[in-house]
Amino acid sequence: MTHIQVILGSTRQGRFGDKVAGWFMQHAAAHPDLDVELVDLADWPLPFFNSPVPPAMQEPQDPEAVAWANKISAGDAYVLVTPEYNHGYPAVLKNALDHAVRPWRHKPVGFVGYGGPGAGIRAVEQLRQVVIELEMIPLRHQVTIPNVYQAFDSDGTLKNPTGPDRQAEAVLDEIAAWSRSLNSMRTTVA
Repeated sequence: MTHIQVILGSTRQGRFGDKVAGWFMQHAAAHPDLDVELVDLADWPLPFFNSPVPPAMQEPQDPEAVAWANKISAGDAYVLVTPEYNHGYPAVLKNALDHAVRPWRHKPVGFVGYGGPGAGIRAVEQLRQVVIELEMIPLRHQVTIPNVYQAFDSDGTLKNPTGPDRQAEAVLDEIAAWSRSLNSMRTTVA
């Protein structure tokens, strides 16, 4: 089975990411080909990346960065759950991506964007550029949840799940398919 890490990319107080990630985790846990784990960046207080040597040239030295690299190395694929702040994604998510290079390589990555009317689309567009540089394989499909403040009931249930449910299934199916293909590639390419 493919081990997918769903990375919650916001640590802001009062974030809606908990509800969005919880909703997506329910879909992921029901997928027959996936083993799913939530990785909440609030639980990984990485220092601000300021190493004089980039991770592409040297393995992380900072104990928090080493632990983070070990954590994400366990993933076969990822889904980045991101809000959109001022047409971009949170700095904490960029910091987490920047702290490692090798663990991300040749692994598929999906996206769940949420926000106001823009539904996180611009944040995901920017993330696609970053993950390509990290040699990840960004999926074609993505989940978008507009007007997130009105999208969920108080218990975390999505009020109008039709579109996002279909999008989530497409992302999960695509991640399972790419993971099977890329798993053999990762064993032959250093």
